[in-house]
Amino acid sequence: MLDTKLYTLLRVAEYRNYTQAAKSLNLTQPAVSQHIHALEDELGIKLFERSGNRLILTKAGEKCVSTARTISTLYSNLRYELSDTGYATRELSIGITHTVESNRISEALARYAAENRHVKIRLVTDTHYKLKKKLKNYELDLAIIDSSISDDFFETRLLDTDRIVLIVDPSHPLAEKTSVQLDDILHEKLILRLPSSGTGNMFISALQAKDISIDAFDVILEMENIATIKDLVRQKYGVSVIAESACKDEVTTKKLIALPIEHFDMKRQVNIIYTKSFQYREFTEEIIRIYNELR
Repeated sequence: MLDTKLYTLLRVAEYRNYTQAAKSLNLTQPAVSQHIHALEDELGIKLFERSGNRLILTKAGEKCVSTARTISTLYSNLRYELSDTGYATRELSIGITHTVESNRISEALARYAAENRHVKIRLVTDTHYKLKKKLKNYELDLAIIDSSISDDFFETRLLDTDRIVLIVDPSHPLAEKTSVQLDDILHEKLILRLPSSGTGNMFISALQAKDISIDAFDVILEMENIATIKDLVRQKYGVSVIAESACKDEVTTKKLIALPIEHFDMKRQVNIIYTKSFQYREFTEEIIRIYNELR
């Protein structure tokens, strides 16, 4: 059995408060404090500093929490592997980027979980960088990201290829075209993903490759949430540049029009990535199969 003090550490790190951590663990606050102090004595370090009513992890504490998460994940994997897998529930933590969250991959994962009742899936949405970090810390089993990757720590399975398109509402004058040029959208009100996002960064990089600054465009709003961007475009507040896969349903139902941008190569990969120690490769094959059926 995993040391209960490690579970306590993870909960305190999550809530940054002894009282809330104690409630989630069904323990008393003194018991939680005792666990943390016992860990500090064993390791000869201080795990938390107090800042008002909140607890702040020290540098040593951050390392301990990262290691505790790794141990907890590996222990859960071990218990599953030693159990009768025909009846045991397997929990899979899967990271997805914001664009992928709006993709058919969410439906593919939902179908897999519905058809395989011994599997429970937990989805975590974050940036490429943070998802890869969580994978390396064994906080996630795998991740699905909208970019290629060159890191020997990971293995990769190509799920799909995607391209960036301009989306407009059906009543927009550009909706009658089959494609657009950059000049067509130069003075349009643009609602874009944040520059730190995969889509936002790709659009800016493609412009820079043509020696064009994003400042030349009328960007009225930047945000992370793709669903909100699509809603604002449908409400005629502006147009946007997003991944084609993120608006397939709206295009199919004619709620939005997606237009390729001529002479503007903005293609990308959607990949499933996991560490070399990931043992459930058949899961990735099933997800790819289901995803292709839904396309």
